[in-house]
Amino acid sequence: MTSEAQFVDAGLTESLIGLSGNAAQTADEALDSRRLVIAFVGMAFEARIAAGPGVLVFARNARRELAATAANAARQGYRGLISFGVAGGLASHLRPGDWVVASSVVEARGPIPTDAVWSRRLLEAIGDAHHVPILGVDTPVAEPTTKRELHRTSGAAAVDMESHIAARLATAHGLAFTALRVIVDPVERTIPSSALVGMGADSRADTMAILRDLIAQPGQLPLLARVTWDALIARSAMQRVRRLLGPHFGLIDLPSTAAAGEALAPALRPIAPA
Repeated sequence: MTSEAQFVDAGLTESLIGLSGNAAQTADEALDSRRLVIAFVGMAFEARIAAGPGVLVFARNARRELAATAANAARQGYRGLISFGVAGGLASHLRPGDWVVASSVVEARGPIPTDAVWSRRLLEAIGDAHHVPILGVDTPVAEPTTKRELHRTSGAAAVDMESHIAARLATAHGLAFTALRVIVDPVERTIPSSALVGMGADSRADTMAILRDLIAQPGQLPLLARVTWDALIARSAMQRVRRLLGPHFGLIDLPSTAAAGEALAPALRPIAPA
């Protein structure tokens, strides 16, 4: 099983190509490209968006590699773990494209709080994000009645399949943790079976599986079109906010002067757990 670290490598290569004619990086650039954050996502398209300087990305199909990296994260210089990507809405006020920064992740073992400082930085950067609990589950939640019941019983406003995994690993290995998710399906939206079977085991969309399911159940085509439109809204929001957050997903304050080399050590101090 291959990790999604390839997306990070591509992003760093492109960054270095953009520096043609300048053989030496500035201290700011060296700090930007140093990997300090691990990002855990669901699908390959989320991995491509999450990738960038200072970030190592794993998708859901690379859970084993993620766990191995997290176990040695501190020794390798990593300071934080973020759950990033799309989420389903459980609260009625959340619409496609809305952002949620987790105040905690609710899972079977109990709620896991996120890092207060890192989460606040994300909230301030995005501006209109919701600071709410996120529910972590192991299987997709497709029906509105199930979503509403989960909201009632857990108090969570959104749900995804990665945040609880990331939260456990971060807690176990002393990493700062937060979850940043954009709503893709509102609470009243049913997810058609064609969309569910299209979530390939390799974290990439399985187009043939979608087509086969549509042929077997053509009546779901209008609903799939609605879900696809919601996904385009969410993807556009992800691209915009990822550019906004820059290196390290806002985990550290980057120095802005040529003295970055001298400031490197204090800048790399981990954010204190909440």
